[in-house]
Amino acid sequence: MPSIGETLREARMRQRLDIADVEERTKIRAKYLRALENEEFGLLPGPTFVKTFLRTYAEALGLDPHVLVEEYRAGHEREDDLEMQPLGPPAVAGRDRRHRPRLGRGSLVLLALAAVVAALVAIGLASDDGGGGEQASPPESTQTETKAQPAPEPSPPRRVSLRVAPATPTYICVDRGPGTDVLFEDTIDRAQTFRGRRIRVNLGKRDVRLTMNGEQVEVTPGPDPIGFAFTPRGTRELPVGQRPCA
Repeated sequence: MPSIGETLREARMRQRLDIADVEERTKIRAKYLRALENEEFGLLPGPTFVKTFLRTYAEALGLDPHVLVEEYRAGHEREDDLEMQPLGPPAVAGRDRRHRPRLGRGSLVLLALAAVVAALVAIGLASDDGGGGEQASPPESTQTETKAQPAPEPSPPRRVSLRVAPATPTYICVDRGPGTDVLFEDTIDRAQTFRGRRIRVNLGKRDVRLTMNGEQVEVTPGPDPIGFAFTPRGTRELPVGQRPCA
């Protein structure tokens, strides 16, 4: 019957796994895995860890962990237990036990919990990156909390987009400023859009809807003519003498 180490090694090799693969699966250091396969149990922290690592290793390979743990207990654990016996004649040890105060059930539960916590901590330490020439495992990625940055304010427009929508046929004259050529002069009965760095407009009547860069320009309806000068910074109503085609 193969030994504990041979059983683990043969199962690992049948699955074409190396020690690094098993280390990644079990989170047990490679040197402890090699110690289990070589049955060098003294290299591990103690019998409790040997049995814990055996179970984890066996389950990772699809083996029955109970069989391997029982074999370890039968063939190796007794020596470890002898080291834990108190020194001195049996009679002295017996007298010490008789005079030692008994622990209550609550104390035993606390001790058991402390032992389990210590075992878990030791297993975690064993799976951490370490020395001994072992290949360092890649560090876990950390996520840094980023603060939400305020959305940047949109830059002001550099051009004017003017939409003129008449309610009834309306005369309109458009240029780009004093002394510039007339861009458009006609009577319109449907919406027209004009674009430029600056736009001046002369309307035959106020019964229109003006929209400059997506924002409506307030115009009081009426039969009288009206004129405006538009720039990316704002809108200004023009007096009669300053309107295009006037």
